Amino acid sequence: MERNLMIAGFGGQGVMTMGKLLAEATSQATDLNVTFFPSYGAAMRGGTANCYVVISDDPIGAPVSYSLEDLVVMNGPSLHKFIGNLKPGGNLFVNSTIVTDPIERDDINIIEAPVTQMAIDINNPRALNVIMLGVYVGATDAVPEEVIIKGINHKFEKKPKLIEPNVEAFKMGLEIGRKQKADK
Repeated sequence: MERNLMIAGFGGQGVMTMGKLLAEATSQATDLNVTFFPSYGAAMRGGTANCYVVISDDPIGAPVSYSLEDLVVMNGPSLHKFIGNLKPGGNLFVNSTIVTDPIERDDINIIEAPVTQMAIDINNPRALNVIMLGVYVGATDAVPEEVIIKGINHKFEKKPKLIEPNVEAFKMGLEIGRKQKADK
């Protein structure tokens, strides 16, 4: 099993945090091989940001792939720039609060979640990436949910007040991903 994932959006949407959390949690809590490869645009907030995460039970040959099983797009420009890298039958995860353009491929699975609006609704606007990570894990079963919950606990161990809201945000996304997986 090997999963090639790209997460793409604007700086400030938590793209790197999402990828790094997935990669670190997976490497610490499983025996899977993982790579994380970030790519930053010129500006920190508002500039482009994307990262690649590869999860495999075999050694990983390259940290970057242009033939993706999974693509998470947090904004419209990322959709247009990277949708061609998604394999037929691949999974496209869309932040439907921001990405409203029609998706013109009919050979992929589209999983939409209004994660920006959901984060605002729970009064935790910075949790949109954790919600989307939940959607991803719920729809793909790339790693067990406990792996990410452990990762959230580790990430916020010095800020314990942030653990529970982020675990709850992750579980919200998990339910969306699971529901969309069951509906297919």
